[in-house]
Amino acid sequence: MLPLLQRELTEKRAWISEEELTDYYAIGQCTPGPIAMNVSTFIGNRLAGIPGALAATMGFISAPFLIIIIISVFLQNFASIAAVQHAFAGIRVCVCVLIFQAILKLWKKSVVDIKSLILYIVILVLNLFSKVLPVSIPAAVLVLCAGIFGILFCREKEGGK
Repeated sequence: MLPLLQRELTEKRAWISEEELTDYYAIGQCTPGPIAMNVSTFIGNRLAGIPGALAATMGFISAPFLIIIIISVFLQNFASIAAVQHAFAGIRVCVCVLIFQAILKLWKKSVVDIKSLILYIVILVLNLFSKVLPVSIPAAVLVLCAGIFGILFCREKEGGK
C-alpha cells in the first residue's frame, strides 16, 4: 500500500508532502487497524476535519470490502488450480519489489545524516532480533522511541529551542 499511497497522495494529487506521508505512516503503525486506512483517516482529517476523516475511512473500507467478498466467493472455486497458485506466487514477488521501491524512497528522505543512520541501524537491529531477545519489543514502542530520539536530535540542531 505504501507505494500506492505515495504515488497517489504525494505525486499525483499533491495533497501532502512525502515527509507528511512518512509521519502519517509512522503514526499509523502505532494505532490499531490497517496502516493504509489509518493514513487515509489522518489525511481526510487534515483536508476536511472530522467529516473528511469519516469520509476517507468509509471510502477506504467500502470498495475493498465488497471486492474481497466477491473474490472470496469465486476464489474458493479456483484456489486449487495450479495457474492461480502460480499467479499468486508472482504477485507476491511483485509486492516485495513495490515495498522495496517505497523503502528506497523513504530512505532517501529519512536517513539524511549520521545520527539518522545510527538510529535506523539501532531500530532495525532491535526489530529484527526482537523475537530472540529476552523481552519482545513491539513495533509501536520502537516507533515512539525513534520519535523521542528525533525530538532530541531536532532540539540539538535548533540550538536547544
